[in-house]
Amino acid sequence: MKEINFERITACGECCDGCGKFKEGSCPGCVEADGNVPEWKESGGCPIHKCARRHGVRFCGLCVEFPCAWLKEKIVWNPHAVEHLAELAEAWKKRG
Repeated sequence: MKEINFERITACGECCDGCGKFKEGSCPGCVEADGNVPEWKESGGCPIHKCARRHGVRFCGLCVEFPCAWLKEKIVWNPHAVEHLAELAEAWKKRG
């Protein structure tokens, strides 16, 4: 796995740097907007982001409840989210 800038990793394990909406300026980014992005405007903010903050973790892979059934229901856009978040958590633990 390449070097990861964990300051840019979102609660769901994504990185806004590669997102077209972020690049074009139509979304401020999950990290920058504290989960209050256009995708989740109608519901008052990203529920994954809120849950990670309630649990005091940067991203879901670091949560003591990971992987929870709720997370699997929420991250429907990435069928490999749990594996990806587990890899991120391992990289987090190995960082200097």
